[in-house]
Amino acid sequence: MLGLLFRLLPFWVREPLFIVVGSVFGVRIMYLALRDQEWPAAGIGVLFLVFTAVRVHTVIRALRARRNARPTASADPADAAVPAAAVRPQPQSQPSAERRPTSAAPAKEPNAWGQAVAAVALFAVLGAALWLGPRLLPSDDVSTPRAASCSREEGEALPGAYEKTPRAVTGDELCAALNRPDLARLLGTPAETATVASGTSNTAPLTDGKVAQPEAEVQFDTYTVNVSVAYNELSIAQYVKLMEFGKETEARRVSVLDRPAVLSSGHTMAIEIDLGSGGSGGPVEQGPPSRTLSVALDRKDRGGYCDITVWSRSGALPDDSALLAVAETVLPAIAERTA
Repeated sequence: MLGLLFRLLPFWVREPLFIVVGSVFGVRIMYLALRDQEWPAAGIGVLFLVFTAVRVHTVIRALRARRNARPTASADPADAAVPAAAVRPQPQSQPSAERRPTSAAPAKEPNAWGQAVAAVALFAVLGAALWLGPRLLPSDDVSTPRAASCSREEGEALPGAYEKTPRAVTGDELCAALNRPDLARLLGTPAETATVASGTSNTAPLTDGKVAQPEAEVQFDTYTVNVSVAYNELSIAQYVKLMEFGKETEARRVSVLDRPAVLSSGHTMAIEIDLGSGGSGGPVEQGPPSRTLSVALDRKDRGGYCDITVWSRSGALPDDSALLAVAETVLPAIAERTA
């Protein structure tokens, strides 16, 4: 169909288009073939260039033919020697009622160079529109993955521990603070997009629902980040003593936004759940290693802390600087604990 449309175009429009298309595609294919060492593609590029050379030769021959076909002035000297007096006017006949034109004016031939320039300009405009269109117009490509948003459970009442805890953050607020557009960049994987984001307003275990402990989690293809806030009375200083008592060798004291903090290592838990009729599941096993940054809820370390934990299925962990950067972005959303 496209070939038929090209054949219907005038010669001085069709041939310049063939030359421009053939040269652009030929040079581009040859460049890619030589860069990637794809010799079949190089052969295709050579065919495009040969096709372009044939079209250029055709246009040159047509231009020479037009130039040679132009009428030249008469060179016979006998015509110039005839005196003007020798030419006598012939008697004119009586004018008729209707005078008919003896000869029609010669049709003006189209300008070949104007058609060629117009064809090349039209091709350039179409190419620019195809090239810039996807960049200027909004994209509606549904295949592009979108970042996961925090799921909210509307109408669910908060546990009573949140009403008794002043300025306690909820799971939804914690998820919104964690699920930032630049979270993947802070983790060292800027090309990834969050696949899962969730937040829950839980209470701490073994406290009979009296201690608020909200939690949020964001998953990427490489890393998973979990943030939880415990509104208990355990301070970071006491937490460090427990680590020293347990001979935790990878613990390191740091400071985040003038708050005492500690970095520690651990393991996640792997739980296998069998949804079939054969059984209820397997035992709890040790999962991949994890790295946790625990930060006090206030600068005076009056009690309570925020845990930021990161892990991956492969066992790889980011640098501690990534945890510190995540903490500096999440902590401003958590109000400092008052006395």
